[in-house]
Amino acid sequence: MRRSLMLTLMTVTVLSVPGMALAAEGAAPATGGWVGPFAVIAAGLGMALASGLCALGQGKAAAAAVDAMARQPGAAARIQTAMIIGLALIESLALYVFVIAAILLFVQPVK
Repeated sequence: MRRSLMLTLMTVTVLSVPGMALAAEGAAPATGGWVGPFAVIAAGLGMALASGLCALGQGKAAAAAVDAMARQPGAAARIQTAMIIGLALIESLALYVFVIAAILLFVQPVK
């Protein structure tokens, strides 16, 4: 039983390999056909991940700042200034990822 299965697989392999080799002769040269779809997937996943993590970071920063202002109302102005600078730095991550995603989507791959 095992020998006949092995013989059948070898026969199918021997008969199919020349067909695949001859089919490859007329094919056009590859021009980066997979780059485009993977660039779209990478841009989408990168932007989704960056946006989600930025939202979490901004939420935690704002919550910590509000908690600090509640504990020390006299330092609210300094805490608010530090919070706004921190939120701007956190948001810059999403903007950088957006620029990279736009480059991935709109720049043609090297051919």
